[in-house]
Amino acid sequence: MPEGGSDDRTGMAAIGRPQAVIFDRDGVLNVDHGYVGQVERLEWTPGARRAVARLNAQGCLVIVATNQSGVARGYFDMAAVEAVHAAMAADLEAEGGRMDAIFVCPFHEDAVSPEYRVADHPDRKPNPGMVLSALARFGLDPGSVILVGDKASDLEAARRGGVQGVLFEGGDLERFLEVLGVLA
Repeated sequence: MPEGGSDDRTGMAAIGRPQAVIFDRDGVLNVDHGYVGQVERLEWTPGARRAVARLNAQGCLVIVATNQSGVARGYFDMAAVEAVHAAMAADLEAEGGRMDAIFVCPFHEDAVSPEYRVADHPDRKPNPGMVLSALARFGLDPGSVILVGDKASDLEAARRGGVQGVLFEGGDLERFLEVLGVLA
């Protein structure tokens, strides 16, 4: 499918191959079971591991930007989030893939712990803090980055960060990225 064209089967416009893809975590890379803070609750979205490995093989950076208000709400701690991310990294490595960076926002205005109680934290999507941090860390051109999210707040963070946002509404993530022209 040519860049900028559309796939007649879906009507989705092709994006082309970006320099980096920023993924929301829950609801995009993994099934959102609500506050996934335990490794045993990690269930990958169909096609997600293959999609990440293929992006890596194309030379595309894979970055995760995830709100984790479960930390702020006291459901689990940052060590639990890091354990989930370590399990994800191991699963991806077995598939030949990797996450190049993970940005986590554990802050929320209703946090039980004062250390996480921040109203309108700049990193909490829909704010663009994690997107801007990713762009700065890797020296990325915003025009060559897409953010794949499953909520309006993800798309708003993309817009505010100057990158293209695309809404993933479920299904096979690898196929979704193929239709968009992101995967060769």
